[in-house]
Amino acid sequence: MLHCNDGDTSTYLARKCAHFHLVFYHKKFVLNLNIQKAEDMSSCMPFLKSRTTNNASGTMAHASARVKWHFIDWQKATYIVRSLQRRIVKAVQANKWKRVRDLQRLLTNSTSAKVLAIRRVTENKGSKTAGIDGIVWDSPAKKFQAITSLTNRGYQAQAVRRISIPKKNGKKRPLGIPTMKDRAMQALHLFSLDPISETLADKPSYGFRLNRSCADATQACWRLLCKTNSPKWILEGDIKACFDEISHDWLLEHIPMNKRILNKWLKAGYLAKQQLFPTQSGTPQGSIISPTLANMVLDGMESAIDDALGIQWRRVKGKNGNPNQIHLIRYADDFVVTANNKEVLTAQVIPAINQFLAQRGLRLSKEKTKITPIEQGFDFLGKNIRRFKQKTLVQPSKNSVQALLTKVKGVLKQYQGGKTIDLIYKLNPIIRGWVMYHRMDSPKKTFAYIDHRIWQMTWQWALSRHSNKGKRWVMAKYYTLHKGFKWAFFAKDEDKQIVTLFRANTVRIKRHVKIRVKANPYDPKDELYFEQRMDRLMIDKLLGKRMVKYLFTRQNGLCPVCQLKITETTSWNIHHVTPKHLGGQFDRDNLVLVHPICHQQIHYQPSSVTTAALTISV
Repeated sequence: MLHCNDGDTSTYLARKCAHFHLVFYHKKFVLNLNIQKAEDMSSCMPFLKSRTTNNASGTMAHASARVKWHFIDWQKATYIVRSLQRRIVKAVQANKWKRVRDLQRLLTNSTSAKVLAIRRVTENKGSKTAGIDGIVWDSPAKKFQAITSLTNRGYQAQAVRRISIPKKNGKKRPLGIPTMKDRAMQALHLFSLDPISETLADKPSYGFRLNRSCADATQACWRLLCKTNSPKWILEGDIKACFDEISHDWLLEHIPMNKRILNKWLKAGYLAKQQLFPTQSGTPQGSIISPTLANMVLDGMESAIDDALGIQWRRVKGKNGNPNQIHLIRYADDFVVTANNKEVLTAQVIPAINQFLAQRGLRLSKEKTKITPIEQGFDFLGKNIRRFKQKTLVQPSKNSVQALLTKVKGVLKQYQGGKTIDLIYKLNPIIRGWVMYHRMDSPKKTFAYIDHRIWQMTWQWALSRHSNKGKRWVMAKYYTLHKGFKWAFFAKDEDKQIVTLFRANTVRIKRHVKIRVKANPYDPKDELYFEQRMDRLMIDKLLGKRMVKYLFTRQNGLCPVCQLKITETTSWNIHHVTPKHLGGQFDRDNLVLVHPICHQQIHYQPSSVTTAALTISV
């Protein structure tokens, strides 16, 4: 392993203890090269501006030709970025905003942050979708060459490509698709903005935040409403066209980031039907940074309600600081507010929210905003929360159940003439995903109903394929006894193994443990808490994937190549330690769980170090 020359670092040290050497000189840590691939020190420094020669472009071209994407040390790149993010959190907590701006500038100029930003936009689901320029970074060479293009100097954002996706009510939602370079720039600046957003966020905010989910929001609702003296009235709030109506002036004045870059994103416009349109307000849905911007716009809603009603959360002896039991729970632009009586919500809470939103160019949706009693129940995030006598239950909403059944019916119609095994492979992820989302509530009766309705649909599907056969013949062909259930819809795969349709009622109910409201994923104090929590949640989500669950547990959730956590966000690949072409089997003793990018590194540079790491992990 070869590093850059550690000789004179004084050139790179500047300004107090800003540690500029961590930004520029740290490339010796990030770009670790195989000794056979790099014979001189210049290979380690493809991005350093040359201070000894005027032929900088020739040096860069020479270095970039020798240094490859697969040789980046992701562990050290992640360490450098996280270190700067922790320092940003501490500066925000100390209210030292000049230091925050300095650290943000360090982070956005860091090569470590740039390579991680490129990795993020090239590994997500939309990585193969191009913007208006038609460019996709689909090869290691393109990803590596893109590192030098991520700079603030001379940067100009391009218009987003707008498409429309259908909504539940029949209308269409506009979705903007930025270019790959714009996505990477947004991901780069998000590294410096997200720690600030998490530190200043409202406590009851759960949407589009790191390590928070819909389950946390619904669990917070249940905790507030499960007691006998809980609030009786619920305000169901929805902000009309939230992403499209946010005031640009408010964003530019209040968002703590590079104003020039932010203004370029906001004013880039959009291209629809080969025609360019300007943008006067809002942030495009589909951009990486838009959810964080929307969250920061809506942060402060809880304080606005408290100030309007004079709520004091600090306990004063002999005085109730919140007599009307006003509580806010927000997930992105959907929120609920609880109260003891309807008049308080109508006369005080709604005007306070309207005034808060008006300053940001937003307003409540009259169609979706309503006040309901808890005995009648309300829908929130696909779930129905309702009190039955003295018991409050969280169940799948009727709309959510109907949406699942409609989707299953559509798939059955699509595979009317297809193979049964392909149909099962298509339906199982749909049913399992829906069940896993609702299994932490009180869904037993709903799960039984879902199984019954899907059985009815598969039975009709099987009968329609063999109209000239009897029902006994159809039953013998498509159904079998499985785990005590006689009517398990099944097919055989290529290895003649039986594969059955997933049944909702086979899933055990497991309650969700709500996240601590003050926990910050960027704060060193909460690091251990988040590690233990994410490991536990990851194991729960791997239900039905026994091999992956076993490998994840055996490796303590770590990738053996980079020693970083394997999560749903990073995704994973299963690697054969002994390759299949050399006789390696799909056996737990020959398999390891690795990140997709680490999997590519293994096959690109099967060094003795990597092999040793994989051997230790098994």
